Amino acid sequence: MPVQEDASPSAPPALELSRVVKSFGAVVALRSGTVTLEEGSIHALIGENGAGKSTLVKIIAGLYRRDAGTFRLRGEEVDFHTTAQSKAAGIAVIYQEPTLFPDLSVTENIFMGRQPTNRFGRIERKAMRAEAQAIFARLGVSIDPDRVTEGLSIADQQIIEIAKAISLDARVLIMDEPTAALSGVEVERLFAVARSLRDEGRALMFISHRFDEVFALCDKVTVMRDGSYIATTPMSETSVAELVRQMVGRDVAELFPKLPAEVGGDLLVVEGLTRTGVFHDISFTVRAGEIVGLAGLVGAGRSEVVRAIFGVDPYESGSVHVDGRLLPKGNPRVAMARGLALVPEDRRKQGLVLDESVSRNITLAIRSSLAKAGLLWGGPENEAAAVWSSRLEVKTASLDAETGTLSGGNQQKVVLGKWLATNPKVLIVDEPTRGIDVGTKAEVHRLLSELAQQGLAILMISSELPEVLGMADRVLVMREGYLTGEFPRSEATPEAVMFAATAEKEGAL
Repeated sequence: MPVQEDASPSAPPALELSRVVKSFGAVVALRSGTVTLEEGSIHALIGENGAGKSTLVKIIAGLYRRDAGTFRLRGEEVDFHTTAQSKAAGIAVIYQEPTLFPDLSVTENIFMGRQPTNRFGRIERKAMRAEAQAIFARLGVSIDPDRVTEGLSIADQQIIEIAKAISLDARVLIMDEPTAALSGVEVERLFAVARSLRDEGRALMFISHRFDEVFALCDKVTVMRDGSYIATTPMSETSVAELVRQMVGRDVAELFPKLPAEVGGDLLVVEGLTRTGVFHDISFTVRAGEIVGLAGLVGAGRSEVVRAIFGVDPYESGSVHVDGRLLPKGNPRVAMARGLALVPEDRRKQGLVLDESVSRNITLAIRSSLAKAGLLWGGPENEAAAVWSSRLEVKTASLDAETGTLSGGNQQKVVLGKWLATNPKVLIVDEPTRGIDVGTKAEVHRLLSELAQQGLAILMISSELPEVLGMADRVLVMREGYLTGEFPRSEATPEAVMFAATAEKEGAL
């Protein structure tokens, strides 16, 4: 196993964990957690779900205590018992979904619990506001310090968390999947802030499943697999293919297992679908055995189109046919009965009941068919759920386990199982691999390819261009509510798709 070189004695690393071990009963979450963060550097930490990244971060943050191994901060060994100790030592963790007080102002959130006071014990609000404004100016962002936090975008909330860390003079910042819910413009702003913090001499850790972001932002990368440290490499000396091999022991070509499928007749026909101000004159078909990718930038209207097709959202004109039969507007129940299934973009809020069991979630869409004399017994429900849990290889202790305790990849498999249990003719998947690790992505891709081979028509929305190009037989492109391009697999190049995604709407199809 490669071991990181020791830093110079005259310049100890900002943070160093070496061969850290953490177990929960019989489950070993970390076998050899190892990472070194240097001042003035952005360090990526990558690995599949279950690789041990989150456990490592929680040890740094003071949520967990290590069982073995060393943890040093600027050369001194530390052992945090609480998150307060970690923060006091100059460590800040920026999570994917910040936890701010929505009814307080931006300034009040930054200084919560440590408001400066005058000699009479009154809070110095002007001083707080001035410092907040100065921090935002340093970061090069424009956020009103007096604004109430409720209603701010996730991107702005993350900037506020960073401002809080700077006000505490945090020297180590850990950003855990910070871009998962951000648009391209918001990601660029966050990256600009991260680079400015690096240039100030702070040490940053960046955790992400997105290789393009890791290569664009980071100076070095550490790979973990199955709770163990694998390697640390400068970004300039590695590649996506090499990182994938280190993470999952598979070649990058295996990420998009495209199986040959016989293409049949039209199963989904959309004609002239229009909703004023949202999407305009959308027409396309998806045939049996075909995977059609729907690409475009964030805000192009892709999710809105498929929600209207399924009947969740309204539309004003146009028509939708499934297997030759007209679908009525705004009726998901009829859409399901006709053979349409929609795996939504936000699996946690729209696709699952997180505090219900895996079994209950898989059978949610078919419960009426399992009932006898109006009663639903556990036996038939568990039998139906077991079929899809086994076929999709859902990793869970039991079918009775709460779905919210599963990893993101396994939650996505449960959502897929729920809809596949309805035996659909047309499967619409919106961002099928968002937020899941590279190994599970390959499993989802293989499943979609197998389903197409069995004759399903699949419409796949994805913001990851490699996923669209790797899996789709045809690629449709949207921009600002218009279809601006259609390409067969042989002609769907990154340049062609991106040009269509940024083309003026006058060139719409």
